[in-house]
Amino acid sequence: MVKQRWVVTAKRADFEAISKQFNIDPVMARILRNRDLLTSEDIERFLSGDMNSLRDPHLLKDIDKAALILKEKIKEKKKIRIIGDYDVDGICSTYILLKGLKVMGADVDTVIPHRIKDGYGLNDNLINSAHEDGIDTILTCDNGISAFSQVELAKSLNMDVIITDHHEVPYEMDGDKKRYIVPDALAVVDPKQEDCKYPFKSICGAFVSFKLISIMLGGEHDEVIDELIPFAAMATVCDVMELLDENRVIVKEGIKRMSNPVNIGLKALCMVTGLKDKDILSYHFGFVLGPTINATGRLDTAKRALELFSTDSFNEASIIATQLKELNDSRKAITEEGTQKASEIIDNSSIKDDRVLVIYLEDTHESIAGIIAGRIKEKYYKPTIVLTEAEDGIKGSGRSIEDYDMYEELTKVKHIFTKYGGHKMAAGVSLANKGDVETLRKLLNENCILGEKELTKKLVIDVPMPLSYINMNLVESFSMLEPCGVGNPKPMFATSNVSLLSYEKRGKQRVIGKLKVKDEAGRRFDMVYFDSLEDFDTFLIDNFGQEKFDELLNGRCQDGDINIKLAYYPDINEYNNIRTIQIVMKYYDV
Repeated sequence: MVKQRWVVTAKRADFEAISKQFNIDPVMARILRNRDLLTSEDIERFLSGDMNSLRDPHLLKDIDKAALILKEKIKEKKKIRIIGDYDVDGICSTYILLKGLKVMGADVDTVIPHRIKDGYGLNDNLINSAHEDGIDTILTCDNGISAFSQVELAKSLNMDVIITDHHEVPYEMDGDKKRYIVPDALAVVDPKQEDCKYPFKSICGAFVSFKLISIMLGGEHDEVIDELIPFAAMATVCDVMELLDENRVIVKEGIKRMSNPVNIGLKALCMVTGLKDKDILSYHFGFVLGPTINATGRLDTAKRALELFSTDSFNEASIIATQLKELNDSRKAITEEGTQKASEIIDNSSIKDDRVLVIYLEDTHESIAGIIAGRIKEKYYKPTIVLTEAEDGIKGSGRSIEDYDMYEELTKVKHIFTKYGGHKMAAGVSLANKGDVETLRKLLNENCILGEKELTKKLVIDVPMPLSYINMNLVESFSMLEPCGVGNPKPMFATSNVSLLSYEKRGKQRVIGKLKVKDEAGRRFDMVYFDSLEDFDTFLIDNFGQEKFDELLNGRCQDGDINIKLAYYPDINEYNNIRTIQIVMKYYDV
């Protein structure tokens, strides 16, 4: 297990007053304050926000201009081409724009770049192809903010370009100041623009697309909006946006509509992934539906996912959804193999001493690099870039940790890249040749100022809370915190002097730990642990000895023989219609 430093959040507020005003437990009031909810209005939006709570889309710079231009193009029957991206956000953005524009009668088609042949975003081939096809207007989504030369090429071919994006705006250093620059398109809609007055910057590309279509529909076609909300929600989760403010609202509303989605493709996808008739959570967007959609852009072409959402035939949707699931199963196997190789390279070389990990996996499919980088980052808690051989050089993806702004750090060495882009926590890079890999590794580590503190994973505790405080009403109230995810994690509690009484391993592979525990007040609880039991076993043996460990496994451990400190959250276990409280252990220490 990665070493952790436990930090208790100690933000101040009148918790009793908040508790009374909103009729919630003081513990819940503390959790809300820990999510930086300062005012009654903030708390009200968090707990009860609906579609009326969304931010005013007209505040987005150029969005009204983009809507007006598109309406004129539709009126003049000009050919419009949407150019998206091959990940979940790009696919959902593309579908939202396609559906909305078609409803309005647009002559519109789509192109999603091929991950390997085209790479990310606009390129000259896509522009020239659009010209050959008689396209009048190119509309980007989830890309375009860095497409300077491509916009100029389109203009030289008498095509108009409208950009909708959410990525960081490129900049040049002018002395000590950043000078932000955007492509010279007819309209550029990106909340990250310096002069954009939009109050909440952290929305994904699909949410930007949703806002544009909402403005264009002007309060009509409620059934279309209802269909599109889950796409904006799923993209928000899968693009790892913080589930706060209006992101939380759109995800909550999207989940609500997933009980019976309007879109036939979504229905089929739920069916083949085993989610039909189940309560959908943000987890299912991020770890079940999202990866299945993503797999088509990684190992095949993202057009298949777009076809899934566009079809009116449930039979065709079922066939495509099944294909996507099979692709995702294949992707999982490739990912496991690549992660294992990367770990071996790190553990058996000087790379293990680096503060920024740059790993070259020659034979790994380039589409899997980002997933492997994420796995390695979690395992070693270091910023990680995984690179592999591509048709036109070396390509890769990076994933970062909290205290390392990957986009900023890559910008400092941008001369080494043929192409790069991203944001604080993730990035994509291209290098000319294999020789640049070691140079990149050297430069990033020479520039790195991360110390031991930053490279030790921080475990944020919401409230130190003894197990004896827990009751069914409190645990049930935590459902108000859903949807949980980045920026709004499941609440984390901590307590000490928890005595372990018995321990058994369950599940087909014996990878689930089931324990009986007792707290200082003498209350007994069932506790489960889902992470590495091998690490947990080692921890117990190292700290309490093999004899006590064996007694614990045999259920003969005496109260007080093995006492641990644990970070946890309480949950409800339902079996045979009987509901009981169980403790989910997340981390442990002595």
